[in-house]
Amino acid sequence: MLTLFGACAVTFMMLMYALESRGRVFVLAFGCGCLLSSAYGFLAGTWPFGVVEAIWAVVAFSRYRGLPQPTRQAA
Repeated sequence: MLTLFGACAVTFMMLMYALESRGRVFVLAFGCGCLLSSAYGFLAGTWPFGVVEAIWAVVAFSRYRGLPQPTRQAA
């Protein structure tokens, strides 16, 4: 189960990374994927991986906050 969780977390993270150019919501999703991957790293006993993924999550959330909000056009 843990291996399946890890595979899903890393797959989600990489997919969101590939889609980041489509909008800021994908940057946020990438950060969430990094947190999932970090959790997997700590649960699997590979704490260096967990630490690195947690740092990437902080970087992604910082990037998300720095991106401009999409503008809404009047109908």
